[in-house]
Amino acid sequence: MTEYERSRTMPAQPEHVFDQAANVDQLDTWLPEALHVRPDDLPAVTVHEDRTDEDTSALLRAQKDQMRLEWGTRDQGSYTGWLQVAGIGSGASEVTVHLSFFDESHDPGEQAVGDALDRSLERLESQVRMRVDNAAG
Repeated sequence: MTEYERSRTMPAQPEHVFDQAANVDQLDTWLPEALHVRPDDLPAVTVHEDRTDEDTSALLRAQKDQMRLEWGTRDQGSYTGWLQVAGIGSGASEVTVHLSFFDESHDPGEQAVGDALDRSLERLESQVRMRVDNAAG
């Protein structure tokens, strides 16, 4: 099993960050650009990966009371992940994303995963900033 993790501080209350991250209809705005999530009968979702042009059955659970998203492949159990939002005071939050690959053939490698996590967290922060700025103005 291979695991990866990245964290990023965001200038918004944890509830705002979690609401943006957990919005199933807007996951494409912050997930890696090659992944597209289509809700089926939640928690069931289908994930389309552009790189392989394949659809994968997955699960996505949002636990608002814990500010946590959890996901993973449904049938083959080769991949799981979670996103955790924590308040750090002064109206800011820390977002941590963790990925676990149980099947080496699904692991794109440390550089690719690290870059994808960094870009995803940057994109999430952009979405959070737009939402907070629009709410304030």
